[in-house]
Amino acid sequence: MKDVIVIGAGAVGAFIARNLSRFNLNVLVLDKDNDVCNATSCANSAISHSGYDPVPGTKKAKFNVLGNQMMEQVCKELDVPYEQIGTLTVATEEAQLKTLEELKERATINGVPSEIVDQARLREMEPNISEEALGALYCPTGGIINPFLLTCHAMENALDNGVELALNQEVKDIKKVSDHFVVYTQDKEYESKVVINAAGVYSDKIAAMIEPIDWFITPRKGEYYVLDHFKGEFVNHVVFPLPSAKGKGVLVSKTTSGNYIIGPSSEPMDDRECVACDSLTLANVKQQASMLIKNIPFYQQIRVYAGLRATPSTHDFIIESSKSEPAFINVAGIESPGLVSSPAIGKYVVEELVSKVLKLEENKNYKKNIKPYTKPLDLSNEERNALIKEHPEFGRMVCQCEKVSLGEILEVLHRKLPCNSLKALKKRTRAGFGKCQGGFCQPISVSIIAEEKEIDVSKVSYDKDGGYFAPYKSNKGGKR
Repeated sequence: MKDVIVIGAGAVGAFIARNLSRFNLNVLVLDKDNDVCNATSCANSAISHSGYDPVPGTKKAKFNVLGNQMMEQVCKELDVPYEQIGTLTVATEEAQLKTLEELKERATINGVPSEIVDQARLREMEPNISEEALGALYCPTGGIINPFLLTCHAMENALDNGVELALNQEVKDIKKVSDHFVVYTQDKEYESKVVINAAGVYSDKIAAMIEPIDWFITPRKGEYYVLDHFKGEFVNHVVFPLPSAKGKGVLVSKTTSGNYIIGPSSEPMDDRECVACDSLTLANVKQQASMLIKNIPFYQQIRVYAGLRATPSTHDFIIESSKSEPAFINVAGIESPGLVSSPAIGKYVVEELVSKVLKLEENKNYKKNIKPYTKPLDLSNEERNALIKEHPEFGRMVCQCEKVSLGEILEVLHRKLPCNSLKALKKRTRAGFGKCQGGFCQPISVSIIAEEKEIDVSKVSYDKDGGYFAPYKSNKGGKR
């Protein structure tokens, strides 16, 4: 019998699990995929939104601002790249200047530092800004995060503190039996006193297993461009257009890895799994971005991708116990600004909702920091040479584009958080994220995973189980 089962291992589920691990509880996290951070949390804008945009008084406003305030410390504890580069929300028409004033007033109500910058100042801050730009709302507390590591390291920290994780477990049904719940997956049954639904675009489906609900989730697809690393500053801040009913609009931003990201689109979907891109949508993204920033070097494009956001019919985050079962907690509709909100949501769910149905005793062995990862690129030449002399595996480059060494890959594979696929390795190390998109390093990575897990290369998945990188059994082969 578990004390708590968390359904969903995205950013929200990971931070709920991390906060649960602060207490003496028997906790299990279930996810239908082969890895954590495999849906919305791995395909978003990677932004720590300041909180100027959400309607004052909403859960979005509350948790966005709290999460942004927590983010720098959280990233230090979890060894996650984070940069507070600020955001600029740009007006390109005279009529939009009034809207900037309205957004500034909203920022003030939400407790977010902001100022309106005129055209001259804006051009100093962003030399590549569009000629049509007339002014902008500047929010200095906005920033950029590595969303993969934020989620993965939060879950790793939870596992280090005693939480269990079961992957490839798709929840099919939930029944209340006496004083607990039985959670049925495709091949197992789990019992728990409390169930927390953090299932993203499927959260309404999970909630409806317990009781009739008066809300629903619409998957909203966003498509993006990724540009390569290149010399010179292209943009210095996260640059937004004015927000609309569809969302915050097509942004242009650098990332913590030195790439640039452009997007997203925003289109409602029926399919809760479709993350395909299409040329017409991407052409519109390109057009919208070019209205913000001039001379965008789209020839530096190395990939496109799409993600799904769980847009709730309530137009606000749903964070509450179910009406009929206080021990069943819904954490649903966590669309943008969900990533930045996730640390604050995780804390609230445990301290304010779980605490009402379970006695929380402090875990005196709880460690808030994960063991730092070795980062050869952050070292001086002398430090790097000393590291390689002691550990030669950090001197063997596997991914030339992103400069990822064998030592870094082995370190990830030997951590408590499972790394079961090429995509999982890519999210944790960036091996395969560069200009060649894994064309050179993926075969090497496959062999490393196979050797470390003592399986044949034909059993190494690209992403989900069954999607094998090399689907034929090898007849012979050597050590790496």
